[in-house]
Amino acid sequence: MTDEPDFAEAGRKLFAGPCDFIWGAGKIDGLPPETVPEIAFAGRSNVGKSSLVNALTGRKTLARVSHTPGRTQELNFFALGEKARLVDMPGYGYAAVSKEKSAAFNALMRSYLRGRAKLARVYVLVDGRHGLKDTDKAMLDLLDTSAVSYAIVLTKQDEVKIKDIAPRLEATREALRRRPAAFPEVLFTSSRTGAGVAELRAAVARLLAERGAA
Repeated sequence: MTDEPDFAEAGRKLFAGPCDFIWGAGKIDGLPPETVPEIAFAGRSNVGKSSLVNALTGRKTLARVSHTPGRTQELNFFALGEKARLVDMPGYGYAAVSKEKSAAFNALMRSYLRGRAKLARVYVLVDGRHGLKDTDKAMLDLLDTSAVSYAIVLTKQDEVKIKDIAPRLEATREALRRRPAAFPEVLFTSSRTGAGVAELRAAVARLLAERGAA
């Protein structure tokens, strides 16, 4: 019987290597060719997507961090060496974005989710201070109907009371139990302190190994 691979170390090495912005797509016909598995990050505006991408890769400015919600208006692709790509998706649920722009974002996300063969998983980032909101549930509905594997990553753990962490995790797991495309593991992260970041790197390394890309 072989030993379990060390995905923590594999994840550390994976994200310690080259990671560069390679493509921005505002329309579905502007997507880059599919060559390697893609790991996408979705979430409500201001949930901390860009901060988490930067924390994962150990870079402060890889993904643009903005204090103005709704700034990510494209699908932004980052090459993780030659093994995978990270995809930063437009934030959803920001009321100040015009209806036309919001509709365009939603159409772009739907087209990407339903037609991307190399999309290995979507990590849906949810504000750990509040848990799943209706806009998050709408995204999960879209992922379920698109038959795209996804997992929940709770963010901003450093702003959540210690006594509330376990109940928030359990409530999130419970909400996923009847969702057909949901991966059962839920991680709680903090871009500020680094909590959960190593675990997320390991989860990505495991996923890539399962797809024969690591």
